Amino acid sequence: MAVHQFDIIVRVAGATLLIVAAVVLWRRGRRADNRFFAPFAACLCGYLAGNTTESALQLSGALGHVAVLLSGFTAVFLWWFCLAVFDWTFRPRGPVLALGLGWIVVAAADRGVFGPALESRGLPWLLIVFGFVMMGHLAGRLYLDRDGDLLDRRRRSRLGVVVLLAGLLIVDMAADVILGLGWSSQIYAIAQNTVCLAFAAWLLALTADRPPLEALGFAPTSQTPVVSPNEATGLGARLRHLVEVEKIYLDPSLDLATFVRAMGASERAVRQLINHQLGYDHFRTFVNAQRMDEARRLLADPSRRGDKLIVIAMDSGFASLPSFNRIFQSVEGMAPSAYRRAMLADPAAQNDRGRDAGF
Repeated sequence: MAVHQFDIIVRVAGATLLIVAAVVLWRRGRRADNRFFAPFAACLCGYLAGNTTESALQLSGALGHVAVLLSGFTAVFLWWFCLAVFDWTFRPRGPVLALGLGWIVVAAADRGVFGPALESRGLPWLLIVFGFVMMGHLAGRLYLDRDGDLLDRRRRSRLGVVVLLAGLLIVDMAADVILGLGWSSQIYAIAQNTVCLAFAAWLLALTADRPPLEALGFAPTSQTPVVSPNEATGLGARLRHLVEVEKIYLDPSLDLATFVRAMGASERAVRQLINHQLGYDHFRTFVNAQRMDEARRLLADPSRRGDKLIVIAMDSGFASLPSFNRIFQSVEGMAPSAYRRAMLADPAAQNDRGRDAGF
């Protein structure tokens, strides 16, 4: 098989699979990883369309310009997709959103969207700096949040994702520095495309609630449960008591290790209970859901009408007012103050806001 034939197969087959996977994930649900894969797949398809040294194999005309533009956004949507894979509630906001939009603007300028005056003005080097910042942020998030991750395969993959992405960034930057930004090689381009597709496939596997083969209907490799049905029932009752009676989530410093000790069970059993029975992918998400329930109740309580929001936040278990405002806005789509006004103005609406802890 000729090299250019292999090049075509990798890029065409890869783009086709990316499109199919994007459609499947989009239809699967509104989880962050399902939604953020679509723009990442579109950008990666644009990257595949143009990452070849054979000009005859590149798209031309308006479609080619679109592919080139999309390829410039691949890194930022890969960054956001990686964050979404490890946090199903992820939404770009604050510095993460600002840096991502900054990348998009700079990449668009580098590709001549804002005129030839800005094109090829050393902007790729600025994007390299942005890339290192995004890589550092991703590494920090994956490392700091690893203990609370309730999915075993995903938790074990966190270090691997960081190492592989860092390796790709370093190799790509080294090639640019040593050989120049205009250097190209067909073998190198094919290798880049293959590695990018393999990495995307690995991330897709991590989005599954179950191992890939089991998710497709094959029998799991081991069907030995962590606990017996009777033990699971007892753990469920214990968890309900900790949440509904002791309200352990009101401790702002609560972490998984403390919760496991309070449960009096193995860490693996507790992880499995919260993930499989309640549907949470991360311990932080589980705890914040309980705190949100408490905050809704306090905000809708007429007797707490005069309490400052910082008091409501502290009494709900949040560590600070900014984190309370951020999480509340993300979940409810409105500020806590607006929610309070709506609930106190229409007490009947409180009946539509029952507890949803999943017990």
